[in-house]
Amino acid sequence: MKKLLSLAACAALFTALLSGCGSQQKQTLNILTWDGYIPSNVISEYGADNNVNINISNFTTNEEMLTKLQSSEASQYDLVIGSDYIVDIARKQNLLAEIDKTKMNNFNNIGKEFLNQYYDPESKYAVPYSAGTPLIVYDPSKVDTDIKGYADLWNPSLADKLVIMDDARNVIGITLKTMGKSLNETDPAVLQQASEKLNALRPNIRLLDYNNPQEAMLSGEAAVGYMFTSQVAAVLSERPDFKVVYPWEGMGFGIDNWFVPAKATNKDAAFDFLNYMYEPERFAYIAEQIQYLCVNNASEKYLSDAYKNNTALHIPSEVLGDTEFIEDIGTDAAAVYDEIWTKFKQQ
Repeated sequence: MKKLLSLAACAALFTALLSGCGSQQKQTLNILTWDGYIPSNVISEYGADNNVNINISNFTTNEEMLTKLQSSEASQYDLVIGSDYIVDIARKQNLLAEIDKTKMNNFNNIGKEFLNQYYDPESKYAVPYSAGTPLIVYDPSKVDTDIKGYADLWNPSLADKLVIMDDARNVIGITLKTMGKSLNETDPAVLQQASEKLNALRPNIRLLDYNNPQEAMLSGEAAVGYMFTSQVAAVLSERPDFKVVYPWEGMGFGIDNWFVPAKATNKDAAFDFLNYMYEPERFAYIAEQIQYLCVNNASEKYLSDAYKNNTALHIPSEVLGDTEFIEDIGTDAAAVYDEIWTKFKQQ
């Protein structure tokens, strides 16, 4: 009887231990981001080290992300990336949670030049992740003209040679820059003029591509490209003989930021993952993978010479000059931009 009782007690203890282990379920962290914006090994290593399931959802435009964030199911996202002007809109709509800096001590590594921007004046909601300026890059062996600015993209000799990012605000913006106007112009009469000028560019455009315009440049399908920093950097990494252009009309500048939605159900895990990414050596690795300006000053000593010498990533301040953010222009003006872009793409 004593043996039976002893065996029963052991069995009960074993069952309890199994039950206890089973109750320690993995946390789930749901991230909404652009495809490939976090290196996959960073995700898997954090998940394995911290017993966390990380689910990645993607979007293709800032506006698509904002629509998802505004939906009734927005609580499914714990961590989201967005560009400056969209973060500004989301902040004004009270869609963002404040950063818990007690859980993110590596926030102090971020360069002050990237903080307290117009979209988050007190750096309470947004965590800068990457920065850059869209640029022109071209193959000099296939182009007969010396490209120095946006206006040169309209040169008839470039017919069917351009790959341009599929992005209304950026492309209408550089059209406005050729007219001496702001990226954030709202005057309907000026926007109508910009629409007409943009239409004149259509014969030169071979391809509109938001995600991978660099491939058209590297394959030789296009000879000239206007694209994001990381994409220009990727082109120059493989083809250092290509020329990069710092447009004389003035350059845009953008910062992509992480934020935690107000409705997030796992805020602690979101801040912990951010803190993990912003460890100096790890963030240097991330910056080299995504090919944007490194916003983490503590990571500088870990960056390779190849990264530091890439002319798309390190633009001298005297060359960069005055830059301009794309900003929230209000729903009425935004609708005009969308209409211009839709008609342009239908040509």
